[in-house]
Amino acid sequence: METVRRSLRERRYSRRTEEAYVYWIRRFIEFHGRVHPAQLGDGEVAAFLSWLAVEERVAASTQKQATAALVLLYDRVVGRTLHLSGVAPARSGTIVPTVLSEREVRALFRELSAIPRLCAEIMYGSGLRVTECVALRVKDIDFDRLTIVVRAGKGQKDRRTPLGERCADELRRHLTRVREQYDGDLRRGVRTTLLDGALSRKYPGADRDWRWRYVFGASRTFVDGAGVRRRHHLDATVLQRAVPAAALRAELTKRVTCHTLRHSFATHLLESGVDIRRLQVVFGHTDVRTTMRYTHVEGRGGAGVRSPADRL
Repeated sequence: METVRRSLRERRYSRRTEEAYVYWIRRFIEFHGRVHPAQLGDGEVAAFLSWLAVEERVAASTQKQATAALVLLYDRVVGRTLHLSGVAPARSGTIVPTVLSEREVRALFRELSAIPRLCAEIMYGSGLRVTECVALRVKDIDFDRLTIVVRAGKGQKDRRTPLGERCADELRRHLTRVREQYDGDLRRGVRTTLLDGALSRKYPGADRDWRWRYVFGASRTFVDGAGVRRRHHLDATVLQRAVPAAALRAELTKRVTCHTLRHSFATHLLESGVDIRRLQVVFGHTDVRTTMRYTHVEGRGGAGVRSPADRL
């Protein structure tokens, strides 16, 4: 498994992708009684993928991810190319994303407090994923142009997205408090965590630079392998727990997650007349078909069609 992890890092896969691929490879090995993958072949891989589709009833995207993990395992680690055939396809279909109305968004915000509320407003106002929000650094906020630069987002792509004026004032006040914490950390020798070793070599003093400070820092510090005390960003699970809990307190009937705010951002932009291609750029989607799914929930009713019952 260490060889698998090293291969993924050499190809610059994200940490979340690494965890997902390792998970599926472990599931595959356990499915075949912990036999080494080198002793298994195309038939065993096809049997596992078919089992996921038929018995586990996973979605097509899940089966696709498991397939990609096993292809990488055999191609990069075992040293053999897979030739898959006879794999039972997983179910596929169009999934309409959950979208909140503006009234529901306001109700949700009222039930959040302090940092979780500011993070939720930024996720909704700028269309950020939860991992992109917590990993924001001071240098990524441009108050003059009212933009946020998302660094190394999904697919290791950078992009620009708008910063809402509603968020800007509160964000300035928040950064004032973060600066006070940063000054205290500087006196105590607490440094900011960086992305990787290459970044540390390119910017040797970045972990003590205000510009590289996380906008939403963790409340606790830790000591790394080199014995240096550092402060990481806020853990995403804090928001992943806070947002659904706030939705319950607001008595919203929809299943609300942090990603629901991103879906709502896209749909409300389309309803306000933003072109689908502009939205594609803001979201950082490679394929416009990924962005097009938001047209299913745009406007009144299904696909923006007005119900005939309104004419009665």
